[in-house]
Amino acid sequence: MKKLLFLVLISPYVLSADNEIFIDQIGATLNLNVEQLGSSNIVGGSASTAGTPTALTLVGVTQTLEINQIGDSNEFLGDIVSDSITGQFDFDGSSNTFDVNFDATNTFGADTADVVVDVSGSTNTFALNVGTASLASQLDLDWTIQGTGNSITAAIDVDQSVNFMSLDGDSNTVTFDSDGADTGFFKLEQTGNSRTFNVEQQSLLSPDWLQIDSTGNAGTVCVIQNDAGTAVGC
Repeated sequence: MKKLLFLVLISPYVLSADNEIFIDQIGATLNLNVEQLGSSNIVGGSASTAGTPTALTLVGVTQTLEINQIGDSNEFLGDIVSDSITGQFDFDGSSNTFDVNFDATNTFGADTADVVVDVSGSTNTFALNVGTASLASQLDLDWTIQGTGNSITAAIDVDQSVNFMSLDGDSNTVTFDSDGADTGFFKLEQTGNSRTFNVEQQSLLSPDWLQIDSTGNAGTVCVIQNDAGTAVGC
């Protein structure tokens, strides 16, 4: 059974139009391609009202998503429930918000996800949670971020998961937290000044792997690796 709700609201004020797309979908397989051009646009859920977005809900075993938002102050809010996800998320602009959960309730397990997040702009806020109550088995997550003053937060329940991030710009903040039952791999390549990195890896009795290549002046780096041992902190 497949249910698809696709609602587009367009403001009548053409000179300052904000586009809003509200989607809830249930079904075995989904291919979704969304592109928005302009500022203050929203992709959210069907419970949203104009100017007050909620997270969209996409439920299906296999999903292919391509989201492209070009402009400033845009929002993409999503709860994506799937076992196999291929996602391409592109953002070109500043002061945008990306807040996404992958299979937070362990409906399918969030396995075999291949996700690319490509960002060009400044003062953006990104939050991605993968497998909150499940395991992100064989996740392949790639970030490419160019700009200043961006905030990136990722939380992953790792199970042989790979996370690669390329970051170019000043005053960017990265918060990465991984736990789970098996190995997690995180590589961060960064160029820019006044950076802040907070990395915590705590796979249960399994090896974690971290490499940070950073070029720039000033900043704070905190790394915690805890293999079920004594609690530590920075």
